[in-house]
Amino acid sequence: MPAASPRRHSWRVRLRHLYEAMTPEAKRFRYGLLALDAASLGWIVAASFQPRTPMVLAGDVALGLVLLGEFGLRLAANGRPVRALLRPLAVADLVAILSLLLAPLLSGALGFLRVLRTLRLLHSVRLIASLRSDLPFFRRNEEAALAATQLGVFLFVMTGVVFETQHRSNPAITNYADALYFTVTTLTTTGFGDITLPGTTGRLLSAVIMLAGVTLFLRLAQTLFRPAKVRFPCPSCGLTRHEPDAVHCKACGTMLQIPDEGEG
Repeated sequence: MPAASPRRHSWRVRLRHLYEAMTPEAKRFRYGLLALDAASLGWIVAASFQPRTPMVLAGDVALGLVLLGEFGLRLAANGRPVRALLRPLAVADLVAILSLLLAPLLSGALGFLRVLRTLRLLHSVRLIASLRSDLPFFRRNEEAALAATQLGVFLFVMTGVVFETQHRSNPAITNYADALYFTVTTLTTTGFGDITLPGTTGRLLSAVIMLAGVTLFLRLAQTLFRPAKVRFPCPSCGLTRHEPDAVHCKACGTMLQIPDEGEG
């Protein structure tokens, strides 16, 4: 028995390395998690176009088992797993996983919440650092990329909400494409009127989509049209955003030596 504790400690150290370190191996692992999220979201969307056959339900359960395994590893890597489990995004993540595991009973409801994990990953300090170092395009357009991700997550989540609350009772919404069409036309206030959400709940949901969606869209537009800046911490005052051709820090006047992109 005494040897079990060091072994568990070694596994936890290994897991924390994969989730938190900046080594090439750890970066590949976290990019793999993003790929897993993308695959899971693709499955959720594709399954909405299919009848709930035993094969589709089995696919939901299999995906749920894979995601549950990764969820358990993530908790094991955390120094305070109980606190991590009680975080809102972790609760949403667990609810989404359970909805997939219980797909034969729930018809896949709430699986769309899985997209929230992608937003959590993209706001991870270490993952952002990896993207900055590995992707010059992301380094140059970080704020716009994150704003676009937030808008995309909002679109997917609200599309999922519309689909899960309407496809059983609203004949105009039968799959994710219908729900996405309604969400986009509502967000842009186009409102063609060919698809509507009946009742008070439907009107309130439409209002939420319009208000929150327009806010996120305006934030994305601001980041796209705002003058580009580079990220380089000033050695004196710590200011991190500067004009691309800045020679001195505009806050304290310290001379800067901002490296150019080069070919690396």
